[in-house]
Amino acid sequence: MTFLEMLILAIVQGITEFLPISSSGHLILVPIFTGADDQGPMIDIAVHIGSLLAIIVYFFKDVWGLARGGFATVGIGHAPEQKRLFWWILLGTIPAVIVGLSIKLGAFNSVAQDWFGLTVMNDDLLASLRFTDLIAFNLIVYGILLGLADYFGREDRSYEDLTWRDGLLVGMAQALALIPGTSRSGVTMTAARFLGFGRVEAARFSFLLSIPAVAGAGILIVPDLVEAGGEMVREALITGVLTFIAAFGTMAFLMNFLKKASMMVFVIYRIAMGILLLWMF
Repeated sequence: MTFLEMLILAIVQGITEFLPISSSGHLILVPIFTGADDQGPMIDIAVHIGSLLAIIVYFFKDVWGLARGGFATVGIGHAPEQKRLFWWILLGTIPAVIVGLSIKLGAFNSVAQDWFGLTVMNDDLLASLRFTDLIAFNLIVYGILLGLADYFGREDRSYEDLTWRDGLLVGMAQALALIPGTSRSGVTMTAARFLGFGRVEAARFSFLLSIPAVAGAGILIVPDLVEAGGEMVREALITGVLTFIAAFGTMAFLMNFLKKASMMVFVIYRIAMGILLLWMF
């Protein structure tokens, strides 16, 4: 990839990862609209790791609290509240891990082929899902759900009120985000809003929940990057660093925006983009 292509991917990822409009869907659309080669899932995950570092820096106090909870779990230190939250975040990560590993190992390939008529390319189901009709459908459907959750959802719970049930339900929603067009931040914020969390708290919960899932995905691609060679590693590193810069700015904007505005602008965008894609393709 050229530097310009990497810069475009980084900006698109940095902006769309934290806005509930599907970063994976937009990353797939970049080569379609620019005429460049599809960057593939490995670069997609690399830019997600850049976003992950932005979360860690922006929410450093919360991340440090979760780390203290992890240490307390193994008997180092005493932080009962952080320990409880650590376990609920960990619990919320399990559904995405199970689904992600199942896809990686090809467990769903026959189901996709027999039930939905998908042609699984090179035994890679995620690659087979990178088409515009599915992205458009998910943008519209999950956009409508986000609108309903934001309009009807209560705002009487905070991050400290998190229970094991909340962690599991939002974690199950997060697993859906492996399908392009769903939006990891969007679907987890939707679930959190339905559970009574305020907009800012839902976003905070969503971003912290992404840390172990994205870190796990990053670990899984290390063997693939090593096998692909030095050029792929260089591209992944540069794109990841550029993404970190764009993501940090976007996250700061979103957290301030949600203090005084609703998510309806994102709902409208998702529906409009989905309709546009169906019309164009």
